[in-house]
Amino acid sequence: MLNVGDKAPSFTGIIQDGSEVKLSDYRGKKLIIFFYPADNTPSCTAEGCNLRDNYKVLQKRGYEILGVSPDS
Repeated sequence: MLNVGDKAPSFTGIIQDGSEVKLSDYRGKKLIIFFYPADNTPSCTAEGCNLRDNYKVLQKRGYEILGVSPDS
């Protein structure tokens, strides 16, 4: 289990366009990693919408966002 402020372990994954993404792609950047168990669930949707609604503010502060789910 990770806690706020912990360093994320190295990982590689596939993003929505089928290309590969690695944690190392974000080295030196501020990154928010959003984990959610399933698409279209009430709590995950609320959290995702909050990130979406504040995306421009987060970008201005130098953050990038990755959403991680076992769902397709």
